[in-house]
Amino acid sequence: MGGTLENSAGTGDRAARELERIRLITDEAFAHMDVDEFLDTLLDRLCRALDVDTAVVLLLDPQGRYLMATAARGIEEEVTQAAHVPVGQGFAGRVAAERRTIYIPDVPSAGLFNPLLVQRGLRSLLGVPLIGGGALVGVLHVGTLAPRRFTDDESELLRLAASSVAMALQSLASRAESAGARELQRSLVPAGLPDIPGAELTARYRPGKASVGGDWYDVFTLPSGEVGIVMGDVAGHGLGAAVVMGRMRSALRAYALDSTDPAEVLRKLDRKMTHFEPEATATVLYAVFDSDMRRVRLSSAGHLPPILALPGEPALAVEAKPDVLIGLGDDMARETMTLELPPGALLCFYTDGLIERRDASLNTGIERLRRAVSAGPPEAVGAAVMTALIGRERAEDDVALLIIRRSPG
Repeated sequence: MGGTLENSAGTGDRAARELERIRLITDEAFAHMDVDEFLDTLLDRLCRALDVDTAVVLLLDPQGRYLMATAARGIEEEVTQAAHVPVGQGFAGRVAAERRTIYIPDVPSAGLFNPLLVQRGLRSLLGVPLIGGGALVGVLHVGTLAPRRFTDDESELLRLAASSVAMALQSLASRAESAGARELQRSLVPAGLPDIPGAELTARYRPGKASVGGDWYDVFTLPSGEVGIVMGDVAGHGLGAAVVMGRMRSALRAYALDSTDPAEVLRKLDRKMTHFEPEATATVLYAVFDSDMRRVRLSSAGHLPPILALPGEPALAVEAKPDVLIGLGDDMARETMTLELPPGALLCFYTDGLIERRDASLNTGIERLRRAVSAGPPEAVGAAVMTALIGRERAEDDVALLIIRRSPG
């Protein structure tokens, strides 16, 4: 009896030590590892801790339909051959669908979905779901070439490791997505504004405290010599919103070459997005300035009104009809309005991050912006706007601001 208790205590101590090592790995991952490094290190540790021949992590695809082999030890062909398993089918698919630990004592007779497991000569498998924050992330399973009955301690070790892995993966993926979204957004916002004869321009872009969104602005010269200016805001945050923003920016530029009517350009953009990306929505304001800057035509897809300042007069919000958002109004009528711009006239375009505050209405924010805008040099006006509306506090949402003035002379 004493020997049995001693052996049991020894097994428990070993499991505790190995679990502590696994926890240390997950802690290190937050500091300096990317997802691939983290998984490779973890699987090496698991193979040694559990004395198994294979270890595999399969992650759930974005649609939640398949498990994709992402990292493997002892059966690397799972990754190199891009093995994937439908949720609900086969060994890993069952673990994911039932969200519980599953043990298979004899692989050859189990009729598994993935032939690689049989071809590798595996005899026993133990799999657990990766669940973080109540959401299924993927599956972790280990296998042996000889028949193996896993102890309760070993099963618990794998479950605890899976819990730490799921949380670490979510954090690492979020960090990677945020960095990717920020880099993508930076690459799509113009690095510099073009020189436009007869005009002065300035722009500001500042990411918010939250994850990167889909705010963007664009300035380009058309073959006719006219100048196009875009201010847009894709609904949502993160890499998904940034990717949609990039596609929308490219599509709008293409349609701008086909028509100089802003309403027609937005109608085509809406049609494209509604068909190919029906889940995406955005507000967009598109303006086309005459080559001599004397006149501007603009159309708004639900975007906030630009602010117009004329020399010697208070600034005012342009009464542009806000037609339906992009993504919601396929083939619905859109309108273009025209503004005359005398010398020195200034227009201020922006996204809601500049004016929106939790404790105030949008109208209040627009009024604050209106009071900060004047028909002065764009750089000075931009500084005044940022001081008045942003100040020292970093905005919760992204802020995009673009100011253009017809040269006074």
